[in-house]
Amino acid sequence: MSGVPLVLEGKVALISGGSRGIGAATVRLFIQAGARVAFSYRRARKEADALVAECGGPERCVAIQQELSSTADGRALVEAAVDAFGRLDCLVANHGIWPPQDVPIAEMTAQQWRSTLSVNLDAVFGLVQASVAQFDRQGPVTTGEAAGHIVLISSTAGQRGEAFHADYAVSKGALISLTKSLSSELAPRSVRVNCVAPGWVSTEMSAATLNDPELGPKIAGSIPVGRPAHPWEIAGPVLFLCTPLAGFISGEILNVNGGAVLVG
Repeated sequence: MSGVPLVLEGKVALISGGSRGIGAATVRLFIQAGARVAFSYRRARKEADALVAECGGPERCVAIQQELSSTADGRALVEAAVDAFGRLDCLVANHGIWPPQDVPIAEMTAQQWRSTLSVNLDAVFGLVQASVAQFDRQGPVTTGEAAGHIVLISSTAGQRGEAFHADYAVSKGALISLTKSLSSELAPRSVRVNCVAPGWVSTEMSAATLNDPELGPKIAGSIPVGRPAHPWEIAGPVLFLCTPLAGFISGEILNVNGGAVLVG
């Protein structure tokens, strides 16, 4: 008996923050599913170039250096992706920052607050706005087919909060609300909008915390599965939400956190 394929042949995906971690795992998986992929990076040019080569070169995969700290930045990235491949079918808003230092709210600077929200929220707004406009330009689709897919990457912190990281938690909570709002607005137009909410994932961004001799075991112990996720374990659900198998899913917050959000 043959398996059920998660296929995106002929589709074009844009993945923000794709050079490392969850983003890079998602780029690889979308390529394996048959999509052409554009992804953004900020400084990691060496990693970005290596990923493009691994994924088949510029005919299949392109890396776009793009700052993502404003609405205009988000729009510019979508424009560059469409210039590269001529269309857009899937947007994965994966980029983001998590200031690692614990900062009490009474001491958090306005600069940190504004910086986190500009990257984690304002740029996502620009990405979404430009992607929806592109979906509209590509015209009507066959009944039952999606005109486009949007997957926003939130966090368990966006659902239950995170002490001393209010800026990050607020930005990720806003993405959950944005998912629900966009689903209500865009599902009738055949655009599917969903959200994946990871917990702790073994990436470069979280490495210092997870490798800390005191914090690492404490974090692992707080996750029912007993460990942080691997990046590909987040990429898999993202891919699923962009396939026809998820055609009747809209406005969903998919928790991918080893059960941690239920016990935190």
